[in-house]
Amino acid sequence: MSKLVFITGASSGIGQALALRFFQAGYRLALVARRTSAVESWTGAQGISADSYKIYSADVAVPDSIVAAGLACIAGQGVPDVVIASAGISIGMDTAMHEDLAVMAQTFATNNLGLAASFHPFIQAMAQRGSGALVGIGSVAGIRGLPGHGAYCASKAGVIAYCESLRGELRASGVKVVTICPGYIDTPLTQKNSYGMPFLMQPQDFADKAFATIEAGNSYRVIPWQMGVVAKLMRILPNAVYDKLLVGRARKPRQTAEPGIH
Repeated sequence: MSKLVFITGASSGIGQALALRFFQAGYRLALVARRTSAVESWTGAQGISADSYKIYSADVAVPDSIVAAGLACIAGQGVPDVVIASAGISIGMDTAMHEDLAVMAQTFATNNLGLAASFHPFIQAMAQRGSGALVGIGSVAGIRGLPGHGAYCASKAGVIAYCESLRGELRASGVKVVTICPGYIDTPLTQKNSYGMPFLMQPQDFADKAFATIEAGNSYRVIPWQMGVVAKLMRILPNAVYDKLLVGRARKPRQTAEPGIH
């Protein structure tokens, strides 16, 4: 039987691009989204045969919901070879505004707790089998803070640290933990940004690079590579220099409608 990949956030953006790339590589698909009708329409448009995928309705921000989807996947399709926690949101916030504390809570619930809950159903089964890959989607934004981006930057820094912790915990089990940090990818999450986005990448180009990273079992990669160079520079810049670089940079807008989604 062909390999199986479980992907959250499969209704758009990075998750959808990864689903297509894994399908092209011969994987069966377990696709998770709140908007299951959008996923159904997309699979039909791509010509993906009905026996190659199953769709699970879940909200990753509700732990019991995504855990149930994972357990349903195991029961219906088996233990995945790869689990990709791609679902994420990006909402601007202003800590001076009381209502934006809820924005941070919502962001952490999706990007952090949701990621851990996405991995949870599979860890014991993968460890017993002695193989598998758990893939967390971080961000270059998790390396240093950006104006108006406090919730998102903090959440993605949390993803990077969490995946590193989990990698250490599973080191002897045969289960790999892969952290992928996208730069700017042309998805609904970034299309509302009002500031410059250097090295903007198309989702399918990102998916090609991410697929190669996952297949190779690399523990950490920034995509595209140019943003990897930027990330290394950002890490070493003194605060005074970094702060000057941010002068005049537009803030991430506060939420006025639906949040951006990967």
